[in-house]
Amino acid sequence: MALLTIHLHNLRFHAYHGLYEQEKVSGNEFEVNISIKHFPVTEKIVSLEQTINYASVYMFVKQRMQQPTGLLETLAQEICEAILQQYHHAEEVSFSIKKLYPPIINFEGSVGITFEMKRS
Repeated sequence: MALLTIHLHNLRFHAYHGLYEQEKVSGNEFEVNISIKHFPVTEKIVSLEQTINYASVYMFVKQRMQQPTGLLETLAQEICEAILQQYHHAEEVSFSIKKLYPPIINFEGSVGITFEMKRS
């Protein structure tokens, strides 16, 4: 049985995730990467209905990113759960998010998390 993975890489969003008041006011820049593994419903994929639509995944993530969330861990878990619920042939989701300008004094770089969830 074949396993197919679709990827959405380097998605950029300005959003208001974080625990600190300044993050809730001015927001931050985030970079998101998503991989979704699924078993194709046919041997040869010839239509969008036989796979997972990149555009619909992007639109869902874009909408969810606009809902402020205190922890990136919570955000990642909720997005993975929703993708597995929406796409019944999805078997596994990996969601990575980076906060590009974390509010840490004298810090250069980014912070982030990766969350992976498999269908049980």
